[in-house]
Amino acid sequence: MSQKEHSFASPGPAALGALAVACFAFFAILTGKVSHAAAPIVACWLIGGAVCQIIAGIIELKDHNISGGNVMLFFGAFFMLVSALSLSTKYGLHTAGLHFDSIIEGWCWLAAWGFLVLMTPCYLKAPRLLFWGLVLADIAVLFIALIDLKVTVLPLKLMATVAGWCLLGLGFIGLYLAGAIAINTTFGKTILSTTSPYMK
Repeated sequence: MSQKEHSFASPGPAALGALAVACFAFFAILTGKVSHAAAPIVACWLIGGAVCQIIAGIIELKDHNISGGNVMLFFGAFFMLVSALSLSTKYGLHTAGLHFDSIIEGWCWLAAWGFLVLMTPCYLKAPRLLFWGLVLADIAVLFIALIDLKVTVLPLKLMATVAGWCLLGLGFIGLYLAGAIAINTTFGKTILSTTSPYMK
């Protein structure tokens, strides 16, 4: 959506930047770059990302962007806010030595995956990079759901690694598009391509 179609300046760059922060953090956890002891700190960053995503989603919906607005709200609520609360809760319960059953999260992630898959065709009318970013999210969320459900279609470590790298790829796409949108809008011309959509 162009700058002129917004009642506010486009919130896209902030939402994409927040998405990148979350994706980089999940990559680090899923691939073992940091231990699960980092969970409370990651939760703090995810709450910040949720604020950006939810505000951006509301602005996009106000401007009649049904797919972008709903996906931003969804990412803000579940990918970020719920993940922050879940990480903090599980870390606290584990530290206290209390039993909990995290398999339920797999069922929740499975529903989240279904939602994202159903939203993906809408992104054929978005920049191509954004479409492929959502495809990467689809793959990552499916593997996260399977990991939590303890369904090992592949070795557990491999599924976590694939999910992590998909999210890192999505994070880089988010950063690039955030920069491209802001730079192109500021200078009033295309300096960095945001890529054309597959469908008009």
